[in-house]
Amino acid sequence: MLVLFGVAIYLLVRVFQERGLMPERPARPQRQAPPKVVAPDDDEDFLRDLDRKRLNPEDPEG
Repeated sequence: MLVLFGVAIYLLVRVFQERGLMPERPARPQRQAPPKVVAPDDDEDFLRDLDRKRLNPEDPEG
């Protein structure tokens, strides 16, 4: 008997949802992933700039 009561309640809730009689739960806001931090020894531009400075110490850009 308890199972029949549970099934009846479930079906009523589904009918109300289908007909739009029950308000929808608001969607949870999506969390943004934190920005990915790149270590200096993994950054290609940083390493390239170090090589440029090491090979051309008089370069004003370096």
